[in-house]
Amino acid sequence: MPVTPPCDGEYVCHGVTWATGDPRLLLAPLSGGPLAYAEIMNWRLGYQAGTGRWCTGRYEFADTVRVEAVACPNRAPAEQSGQCAHCAGRDDFRFAHQVHQGGHAPAALVQYMAQPHWLYAATFADGTTKVGTAAEPRKRSRLDEQGALFATYLAKADDGRAVRHLEDALTRRLDLPQTVRAAAKLQSLATLPDLSTARVAHEKDIARAAEALADMNIPSVLESWTPPAQGARLRAPSAERVLYPHDLREGEHGFTPVSCVGSQVLTALDSDDVGYLLDLGVLKGRSIVLGSFSSPGTAVQSALF
Repeated sequence: MPVTPPCDGEYVCHGVTWATGDPRLLLAPLSGGPLAYAEIMNWRLGYQAGTGRWCTGRYEFADTVRVEAVACPNRAPAEQSGQCAHCAGRDDFRFAHQVHQGGHAPAALVQYMAQPHWLYAATFADGTTKVGTAAEPRKRSRLDEQGALFATYLAKADDGRAVRHLEDALTRRLDLPQTVRAAAKLQSLATLPDLSTARVAHEKDIARAAEALADMNIPSVLESWTPPAQGARLRAPSAERVLYPHDLREGEHGFTPVSCVGSQVLTALDSDDVGYLLDLGVLKGRSIVLGSFSSPGTAVQSALF
């Protein structure tokens, strides 16, 4: 997809996506129109945060194997689960996480779930490993957006129901979570001493997962995920970084992302050579006005010391 920096103006932020193969902010122009995929890396992001929470639209089935994000047509305030009632009522994809437990499944979702899915394990900077699933078209981007340091595809299932049963089984047998808090991901990256903790934990959990799958007569794949190049600097423990000391959801900010892991980015400020670590994911559901804005002054100590 061509890179077109968004024009100055007001947007509802839908968060960070890796669907295009690189990290981008997904933005819905408040004036209406389709979503804009704004490049993150190496362009200056200046904005002023608005107030309130806004609907982040819904997902619709582009065909039988893909889903696409759609902006809220009314740019309405958020109600439940980050959506307005209009979008929530038309979002068939929201049933995907319960369909393997006998939940409601619209026809389009049944077709989507019928395609091959992958089971994976992802390990973060503090050594925490989670299990997750990805449909075939999302095999790569799903892992790219996780913010992990190491990940491995464990098995391939014929459909989405089967892979979710495997995910639940590994959670029960090995006590591996299916979610990791964004704040924990950010903090562990801020204090990353080296890669050994995450590497050792990942290898141990992959061996446990492979043994559990064998006990269930499920063949393992054990295909390693290759981290995106955009995160190389953040994955280097020697790269100095400090936590960005301001709330991204309030006031004015301006910085240039130079490295990205999931939705966590290492940024350079206009007047400072220090790398500041922040999570652009907190902007999901917030309105922002893009323009020539700058961050307040910073005076913090390195998170590594």
